Amino acid sequence: MCDLPLSTPQASTADDFEARLVQALNHGGLLLLTSIGHRTGLLDALAGQPPLTSQALAERLGLQERYVREWLGGMVAAEVIETDPDTGRYWLPDERAALLTSQGEVNLAVYAQFMPLLGSVEDEVVRCFQEGGGVPYSRYPRFQEVMASDSGQTVLPALFEHILPLAPGLIERLESGIRVLDCACGRGRALLAMAERFPASRFVGYDLSEEAIAWGREQAERAGLTNLRFEARDLSDFDASAEPEAFELVTTFDGIHDQAQPRRLLAGIHRSLTADGLYLVQDIHASSHHHLDREHPLGAMLYAVSLSHCMTVSLAQGGEGLGTMWGRERALAYLEEAGFHDIEVHQLEHDIQNDYFVCRP
Repeated sequence: MCDLPLSTPQASTADDFEARLVQALNHGGLLLLTSIGHRTGLLDALAGQPPLTSQALAERLGLQERYVREWLGGMVAAEVIETDPDTGRYWLPDERAALLTSQGEVNLAVYAQFMPLLGSVEDEVVRCFQEGGGVPYSRYPRFQEVMASDSGQTVLPALFEHILPLAPGLIERLESGIRVLDCACGRGRALLAMAERFPASRFVGYDLSEEAIAWGREQAERAGLTNLRFEARDLSDFDASAEPEAFELVTTFDGIHDQAQPRRLLAGIHRSLTADGLYLVQDIHASSHHHLDREHPLGAMLYAVSLSHCMTVSLAQGGEGLGTMWGRERALAYLEEAGFHDIEVHQLEHDIQNDYFVCRP
């Protein structure tokens, strides 16, 4: 009878951790490949199509075959794309295409773009660890584009049926005509949708990004929306510069946690609301305590986003550096500090990433 080596809990844990890291390396490669496939149109071109050779796929999109072939190899290794070695053809199964292309309800390939986008500023983030400060907003030329795609899946499809109805009677008020402000509006896709749906209401969007505001203005002009205007504006002093009682509704969609001065913005929002006004907030679902984020389904990713964008962009402006994962507890404290005392917190079934706060003065 031979003696078998006894495995200790420590050894087992070390082996499990090594396996997790190896898996993470593969998953990191998959995210980069997925982002490239999304941006080049390769994933959409494969969706719902019969098996294709790399040459046929490259010709269909006007891409270089050698690059397409290498990308296909990586996606086969990642068990996303299937191949027939005898014919040299490749295909994307329908059930996977539904999660990686516009054919499904949610295109997860959109979120894969965050990893290479944030990785592009890694050197600068490392410098900030050593020297302090932050990475300026100008170093993220595609961030507004990616965030607009993100909100196009979490906010826009649910806006009229699920988000606005969180406040009873709000739809009716919008139909009758009220004044609405969206702070940190980005490209303003939510505003564009609301302005079209509620022509009797007047809409304003503020954002720091000149590029995002220009995009919103162009879209509003194309759509002939005369009840919507956009303004490039630094909201760091909004507590003092906000016009009192100017709006019946103020919204922010993932717009507070990367502000330079979130407390001042929230105080300004409270100041800008009428007595019967409403503040509707969408922001990241998390805890303000690290140990409670262990079970968060996107915790590690969202901390990476915070470190490489939201927190550091705020610090670059001399701001608070609140960060993506500021958490529900801190959000409630900040809202109460700003003057909101009637606060409801909601989560929507379709959106594991965000909390929704309905706040009244």
